[in-house]
Amino acid sequence: MKELLLVLADIWMIFAGFFYGWKLIRRYGNYPLGLEWFVVATSGSNFLVWSILGGDKSSPLYSIAYFFDAFSRSVGATLIIVMGLMRVTHRYKPTLAADIGVFALGIVAGLYLRQFHGHGLRVVPATFYVIVNALTTLFLAYLSWRLWKIRARGLAIGAALTTAAAAVIAVTYDFFPIPGDDEYGTIFYIFALGTWGTQLFVYFLSYRALHDHNVATGAEPASDERSVARA
Repeated sequence: MKELLLVLADIWMIFAGFFYGWKLIRRYGNYPLGLEWFVVATSGSNFLVWSILGGDKSSPLYSIAYFFDAFSRSVGATLIIVMGLMRVTHRYKPTLAADIGVFALGIVAGLYLRQFHGHGLRVVPATFYVIVNALTTLFLAYLSWRLWKIRARGLAIGAALTTAAAAVIAVTYDFFPIPGDDEYGTIFYIFALGTWGTQLFVYFLSYRALHDHNVATGAEPASDERSVARA
């Protein structure tokens, strides 16, 4: 039963990443946010294939999984998400060089930080992950406040609850294993993958609500983010 729930949670995250990532790119031309959604979905796909093939820790897929994990926890689900969402909160549009630079930074961070998995010094990157997650959580709390301010109150509550759940998972990840969980952390990953997939879904809806509000109030033109290309 646990294995089935794990697969379903992973499939949900994969779907949310590819489906809503594509919408972020096609509807709004937001490549940083859309590509980060793709990264999360690709990470989930890698995890799914690894699990189906038997979950061998000596498999290259296992090493790849920790690269994606380090990429998103250090830069992707922190700096890139903030930069992407600032497009509707502050009308911030990074240059192409900035977009390329932040993904290059994420790749370097992923390659460097993955080496600490299973190492006695893993508490160092783990602490770093918690700190950058906490800083990102502050921005996402601001996002919820912006949603509340435009009277998208149900979505504001949903975003706040999802962000809080993700913050708990970030702390639990390395420091507070779930009692009775197996060596693979199956119970933890059921909650984690389900929450991460829900984040991708809720933050897409949040982006759309703020974009539509900005257009309706004249804060930005409807054509500014390719809304005419809705699919």
